[in-house]
Amino acid sequence: MIELFESSNLIINSVSHQFKRFRFDTIDWDARLVEINGARGVGKTTMLLQKAKLLNAGVNNAALYASLDDPYFYKRNLIEVADEFYKNGGKHLFFDEVHRYPSKYPDHDWSSELKTIYDRYPDLTVVYSGSSILKLQKAKGDLSRRKISYNLPGFSFREYLDFNGVEKFEPTNLDDLLTRHVEISNQIISKIKIIPHFKAYIRTGYYPFYNEAPDHYFERLKDVITVILENDIPAVTDIPFETSIKLKKLLSLISESAPYTPNLSLISKELFIKDQRTLLKYFSFLENAELILSLNREATGNRILRKPDKLFLNNTNLHYCFYSTPNVGTQRETFFANQIRNRHLLTFPETGDFKVDDSLLFEVGGKNKDKTQLKNIENAYLALDDIEAGYGNNIPLWLFGFLY
Repeated sequence: MIELFESSNLIINSVSHQFKRFRFDTIDWDARLVEINGARGVGKTTMLLQKAKLLNAGVNNAALYASLDDPYFYKRNLIEVADEFYKNGGKHLFFDEVHRYPSKYPDHDWSSELKTIYDRYPDLTVVYSGSSILKLQKAKGDLSRRKISYNLPGFSFREYLDFNGVEKFEPTNLDDLLTRHVEISNQIISKIKIIPHFKAYIRTGYYPFYNEAPDHYFERLKDVITVILENDIPAVTDIPFETSIKLKKLLSLISESAPYTPNLSLISKELFIKDQRTLLKYFSFLENAELILSLNREATGNRILRKPDKLFLNNTNLHYCFYSTPNVGTQRETFFANQIRNRHLLTFPETGDFKVDDSLLFEVGGKNKDKTQLKNIENAYLALDDIEAGYGNNIPLWLFGFLY
């Protein structure tokens, strides 16, 4: 196993602690089994390596990191690694990309092996990461009573500013944002010119890997989409290749007019899908992979079997994979939905664009948008683009990017 230790130490020591995601300090790293899921490219691997580096700073080889799509695991299993690591004094295992692990037995997958490790080695802590589509997988080892699960979204606008060395700000909560937005906005705009940074974030700010090769960002993002549709979703759902082609067509349809009001009959006909329940499952595949967002009138019920009322691409950066100049209104609504949904319940109201926590109504638009649609409605707000600071119930759209 020495080659695994060598590669682990090499990659752990290469990671920087200069910037940490908001989720880092909210995770219970002392729990015996921790799951971190999220879309491809949002920084899960970096967060695992940062924690492993901190642990190794106190004790040599206290932590071991391994990506489970490594050829090392073509023949070796996780239990063997855990056993040897434990017998050599190891304390903390970090397994990355668990959904890419090649199972060794027909009736046992990665979850079965993690369950065995959990039961057999009570002194080991195991942190594993995987795609957000893990929730689609019917895992063969029941980890629900053992694991603590966390989701890592892409950058908020606030994190983007910090990561790029523009300025560091503390996150705010929605209550403070609604009641103190003028004060909060003024504190921020006294330090930086916010609008140019917001426009840059809308285009290229959601995924941390932009700075690695700015000129090739959208090529890489398109590659991420392809890997999700052709590899990740089939890996946990056992769908055939033909279905991944239909998922590509479906994603393209949604991108054409997002926010998209789906007509199930027309979509089924265009994609040659006979059963609408199958189409609804395809929607759930794309949403769990964090490629789209869906909104319903009601928050209750089985989302997989229910027709969504509105569909958005998951974040504003994805729009540029389909169009060089996306619709501005669509970009605004997508940003609002993406940033709010990580912290709050979001539904599609009869009046206005969004309902938050079943009590707050929001209309999203440009700086000249008026409140006609929300007139005489309590707890109604405008989220306005292209303004630095607001007044009354008119709030800068960019400020909703400071919620995490």
